[in-house]
Amino acid sequence: MAKQSAGILLYRKIGSACEVLLVHPGGPFWVKKDAGVWSIPKGEFSAEEEPLSAAKRELAEELGHHVPKGTLTSLGEAKQPGGKMVCIWALEADMDANRIKSNTLTIEWPPRSGKKLEIPEVDRAGWFSLRDATIKLLPGQLPFLDRLAEQVGVSIEPDESGQASLF
Repeated sequence: MAKQSAGILLYRKIGSACEVLLVHPGGPFWVKKDAGVWSIPKGEFSAEEEPLSAAKRELAEELGHHVPKGTLTSLGEAKQPGGKMVCIWALEADMDANRIKSNTLTIEWPPRSGKKLEIPEVDRAGWFSLRDATIKLLPGQLPFLDRLAEQVGVSIEPDESGQASLF
């Protein structure tokens, strides 16, 4: 069975535009990488765990905050290039991206060195316009931006003023 992952895409409306909260992976391998490596806060879950419960757990682990109050709406599933199925929910909420506290994990670094290094799973978070998020986000997660834009009635493409606009 393919691995499964679940997460929550936080978004906030600013006028007629929309911003999303994305996370950057921690650790020395990712430190200098930016475009195409940010992610929706998400993580794997087992067959015994409900996807929405896993999504809430992962948001808490990666951001160090409880899931904000509000209505979670499904953005559906998408198969990632590696075969993993990801299901995402959207939640309109605001959060200080500078005040996250991610869980940590231990990796071997440098690879095959036998040395262990404890790193944060997520080293930072940031709010991005939908247009900027298309550059930052892992390519396999891009369908969720399109679905969010359709759900909240905004365009990913900026209008002449440089702002995302209503359809």
